[in-house]
Amino acid sequence: MSRHTYNSGIIGNCAFVAHINKDTNLSWLCLPRFDSDFVFGGMLDANKGGEFSILPDGNFDSVQYYLENTNVIATELHNVNGRYRVTDFAPRFRLYERYFRPLMLIRKIEPISGQPRVKVTCRPVGDFGSKKLQPLIGSNHIEFSGLDQPLRLTTNFSLNYVLNEQYLALNETKYLVLTYGIPLEAPLENTVEDFLKRTVTYWRDWIKTTGISNIYQQQVIRSSLALKLHQYEDTGAIIASSTTSLPETHGEGRNWDYRYCWLRDAYYILNAFNNIGHFEEAEHYAHFIANLALKDNHRYDPLYTIVGSSKMEEIEIPLEGYLGNKPVHIGNKASVQIQNDSYGQVLLSLLPLYTDKRFTFAERPDSSTWLASVLDKIERTIDEKDAGIWEFRNITQHHCYTNLFQWAGCKAAIKMAKHIGDEELADKATSLLEKAVDRIEACYDKERRVYTQAIGTKNLDASTLQLIMMNYLDPSSDRAKNHLKAVENELRAPNGLFYRYIHEDDFGKPQTTFLFTAFWYVEALACVGRVDEAMERFEELMRYSNHLGLLSEDVNALDGSQWGNFPQAYSHVGLMNAAHRIAKKLDVPNFF
Repeated sequence: MSRHTYNSGIIGNCAFVAHINKDTNLSWLCLPRFDSDFVFGGMLDANKGGEFSILPDGNFDSVQYYLENTNVIATELHNVNGRYRVTDFAPRFRLYERYFRPLMLIRKIEPISGQPRVKVTCRPVGDFGSKKLQPLIGSNHIEFSGLDQPLRLTTNFSLNYVLNEQYLALNETKYLVLTYGIPLEAPLENTVEDFLKRTVTYWRDWIKTTGISNIYQQQVIRSSLALKLHQYEDTGAIIASSTTSLPETHGEGRNWDYRYCWLRDAYYILNAFNNIGHFEEAEHYAHFIANLALKDNHRYDPLYTIVGSSKMEEIEIPLEGYLGNKPVHIGNKASVQIQNDSYGQVLLSLLPLYTDKRFTFAERPDSSTWLASVLDKIERTIDEKDAGIWEFRNITQHHCYTNLFQWAGCKAAIKMAKHIGDEELADKATSLLEKAVDRIEACYDKERRVYTQAIGTKNLDASTLQLIMMNYLDPSSDRAKNHLKAVENELRAPNGLFYRYIHEDDFGKPQTTFLFTAFWYVEALACVGRVDEAMERFEELMRYSNHLGLLSEDVNALDGSQWGNFPQAYSHVGLMNAAHRIAKKLDVPNFF
């Protein structure tokens, strides 16, 4: 049985994300936003999804890699005729004291050896693949009509050869610049080369200012670069993944749209950025949360669109699906679920803005009002059953994980309240914290010496490893060590992998492991002092990346196949945080 991996990488500039396959096809690109309709969606339907490729004449081999310490992808293809390189990137650099991040994707095609012949195919689509866009030739561009804004391909290739999809000799460097809305008006060659140089410099400078320990550096660098692309800079929202409906396992029907901002996910992502010394992401996200507070309806929803709307209908669209896996979803019904851990995660996400002296965050004049509103939300929901972190569709319980983050959020609220001098709020947070503790302890199974998934159930859950990582349980205590042993004995899979849970849910028993929980396991091992085991497990998990070092959401324990949405922010967060935890235990210094 061959191992399934995703044969693509991502480029982007914090305004859009694009997936580039090893065969050069642009298999996924949504414009003008992460959660918009796709203009290229071959990942989900080879026929309806369109195509944007630069292919040689005849059979070929290819190799793909990132330019070192950047989000710029190079794909080299060769066959009997010759070799050439396609360099793909999205411009991002400082310009006039702001970040220049246009809706512009650039492809540089240069011959390396021999006499390669290439065919450029550019067939964008609209309305979820049901609409073919009409091309119109200009002086040095092709404009595709049918979208809300003009989609333009500017190039020094022969326009007729591109439109007719004919092969031509590649005997000099060529450029393809795809723009949405405002077209490229500057000279093509000089502009592209300047943008490429500036973009490479931007990413390498960004990495140079990253505090990464001198252990697992290469993996943490790639993960941090991938994570950066998941923030929509205009609003500060951070998405879980740039894709939709990539199946958690082949043929099971667990196919979801992850192109939205989960408050829970954002907390973990910001924690990872904080660990490497990057704070602008947290400041952007603070603005996103502040705008949500203005729409206060007595409850935060579990997820929002990247512009802060909670209104999203989950619909099925008539596409073939990835490798034939249906349904294909747009939108996510989890937005209407009850998930009460979010309030604690919001408080934890914003805590550094109040307590970390490295921030220049000016104290908000409405801090007491905002903090009181979040504590009110915890007070109103602490007795509710909810869908939990795994978003069960037809199961509600008093989840241990939910109560843990109510506890942790209240701890954060106490610090924030004291920082702004509001003792009344500190007292309220303390009272709610004690109530959360009672709920957590109600999940303890004395006979098995383990905390269960929820009050009144025998089921175990990997999310309860967070009891150790969040220091609810003293990692050096017997209770923490016994809890870890009980959870790992039931949920650990071969080769370092870990199940979220093994009981039946709305779709039956899960068939794949969840990569994020495997990294939680690594962290928990390190926390209780089993550092050598933590390192062994971490190194085992590195084998589950694709050829570019990118991680999926799920992994099949039998053959190591990648499944689920890709790349998954959760998984890269897990890698970064696990590496950070091991480095702290080994007392390895950060290098800048």
